[in-house]
Amino acid sequence: MLDVSDDVRAEIGDEEAERLLGGENAPGSYDCTSCRTPGNTERERTSTVLFVGEETAVLAFAHAACIPSQVVPVSEEQLQGAVRSITGEAGAPAPAAPQAPPAADGPVQAELGVTSGLVLIKDELIPALVVEPLGPIARPGTTGPVDVFLPLLIEQGFAPVASVEEVPEPNPGWSVLVAMGKLHAILQPAVPGAKASAWWQAHQAMQVADDWRAAVNKTKRVLVLAAPVGTIGQQPREDLLREALDRAASRGQLVAATMPLAGT
Repeated sequence: MLDVSDDVRAEIGDEEAERLLGGENAPGSYDCTSCRTPGNTERERTSTVLFVGEETAVLAFAHAACIPSQVVPVSEEQLQGAVRSITGEAGAPAPAAPQAPPAADGPVQAELGVTSGLVLIKDELIPALVVEPLGPIARPGTTGPVDVFLPLLIEQGFAPVASVEEVPEPNPGWSVLVAMGKLHAILQPAVPGAKASAWWQAHQAMQVADDWRAAVNKTKRVLVLAAPVGTIGQQPREDLLREALDRAASRGQLVAATMPLAGT
């Protein structure tokens, strides 16, 4: 009942992979690294998830229905947080505005604020991430002065949102990485011959609310909405966040895409 992907096998070696598949090193009961609820390798399909840092690696387990078997590159600091999470110790809080790593054809060198929340669309609570830069975004290779954050995202498959009443179409190649019950990254399409890279990655894995995580585990998708700097702001409640999103949409200042969980 254990799944070991080719990437995980390449990291841990054939001998260790066969021991896992043979049940020799399988954990039996475990807490899913994604939804944090109990699982059992003898009764349900289980994914092996290998967290790889600069110097060390940690093998964890997840319901195959939550995330597939995969290798998750993380910083050494994140990996230590993962170890604390696995052993039941409290981790460090995540920063409010993580850094977006460089991308060849999108917004670059930008501080992005990312907020998680549930958005009600047609009587269904949709898990959402709202992305807003902390400053104007210039086109790569230029210094501005025009903020082209939304045009750049539209070029990458995001759709303009006139009203927050419809779930947009999936954006091929993009996904959201939720692992160990926390938000790690938004992944963009890979260049040919390479793995998907992070468009946005948390400095430390971000804690999300239990109801948001439960919704993600149910829908297997995340609604990612983006707006220019100063459009949404930090909203203390989800109803105020929704009002800010509706205002942004009515002004033509909102784009969105639906993304699956990473690896799906």
